[in-house]
Amino acid sequence: MMANLFDQFMSPTYLGIPLIVLALGLPWILWPSPSSRWLNNRLITLQSWFLNRFTQQLLLPINTGGHKWALILASLMAFLLSMNLLGLLPYTFTPTTQLSLNMGLAVPFWLATVIIGMRNQPTAALGHLLPEGTPTPLIPVLIVIETISLFIRPLALGVRLTANLTAGHLLIQLIATAAFTLMTTMTTVGLLNTSVLFLLKLLEIAVAMIQAYVLLLLLSL
Repeated sequence: MMANLFDQFMSPTYLGIPLIVLALGLPWILWPSPSSRWLNNRLITLQSWFLNRFTQQLLLPINTGGHKWALILASLMAFLLSMNLLGLLPYTFTPTTQLSLNMGLAVPFWLATVIIGMRNQPTAALGHLLPEGTPTPLIPVLIVIETISLFIRPLALGVRLTANLTAGHLLIQLIATAAFTLMTTMTTVGLLNTSVLFLLKLLEIAVAMIQAYVLLLLLSL
């Protein structure tokens, strides 16, 4: 039994070597490579259908010029989805529970959107800092507030993903520990906790998929 519930979020090491590199590289190995055949197997067909549908839904509110981001956004979606789901398996490590990794993904993408917006449409980009029809005395205050909210946005992206996954893992750990302890003393309550744990596991699978989609959706918008 772990002395600290947060020990499960520490990056595992083997012979002094951090295994987070393995956790980051493993998801790409599990995705099959598309072939040049006219007829592929069911797994590649399902993978292609999923990526096509996701890319279509993600780029639906974006103009044609933003479709050049489809490849990198779809790759990031597949990467986050794989890491989030693999982290729910026993004896695994979820890299997306680390705020440093999530910030390392959120900040460059956010900065790219800001730089591209300032380069292509500087008037519209600066116009977001001041809503139309603002009274003159409130103009300096609103500019400061909107600027702060702009710089907080990548922090919110990283913290949202970290907090949701961390909370789910902690809740699973607490309920699993309670079910294991109560199974020998109060069997009925232990079975009830086990059923709750099963439902929570299904919920966490949905959360892992939704959080990956939400991060990409907010970046694209």
